[in-house]
Amino acid sequence: MPLIVLWDIDHTLIENAGVSKEIYAAAFTRLAGRPPARPARTEGRTDRLIIADMFLDHGLEPPDWEDALPALEAAGAGREADLSRRGRVLPGVYRALKSVAEEDGMISSVLTGNIAANARVKLRAFGLNALLDLEVGAYGADSTDRAALVDVARSRISAAYGLPDGAPVVLIGDTPRDVEAALKSGSDIVAVASGVHSAAELQQAGAPFVLPDLSDVHALMDHLRRLTHH
Repeated sequence: MPLIVLWDIDHTLIENAGVSKEIYAAAFTRLAGRPPARPARTEGRTDRLIIADMFLDHGLEPPDWEDALPALEAAGAGREADLSRRGRVLPGVYRALKSVAEEDGMISSVLTGNIAANARVKLRAFGLNALLDLEVGAYGADSTDRAALVDVARSRISAAYGLPDGAPVVLIGDTPRDVEAALKSGSDIVAVASGVHSAAELQQAGAPFVLPDLSDVHALMDHLRRLTHH
């Protein structure tokens, strides 16, 4: 059975150099009518949760998601140039994505807290979008709970690719929330210490396989191939 490989974006594939925080600040300003006093708290949360928490942190009632979604889309639109100028692709990412995309028996998409439009902006900025099937990913608009996104992606991929129920999934991400989402959903996890969390923190969260980043593509692919034979 094919292995579904779901990548986180921020601090796993790219460093956004503060552009994400600016997007949340712009969306908050559009919705609240004033700029935020404090930046958004991200750390692996989904956009639904980030915006709601941002309003609560300012003593405000969170907006309806039907209002928050277009505000986030508008705030992220056209940020490709800022991202490509200020941000960067993390080590090994191009080769890792290309290797998985070319591997028989693997389907590669995203599981990200970003809404779909802003995920596409971030990936387009670095030319990564062509290496992933973004039509079948799971995004921050789909749930407040990151673990719930696994079933969203699995069902979309199963429908698109004609897979049976229960296709195996591996998440690749940089936060304890990625690890938690994998453990709660019965998925495998490749944790990468390319964000703010150390390898020790990710292991402590329950990740059995941790890489410092994605530069050792050989080790990554060996591990993923082993998962296809579970």
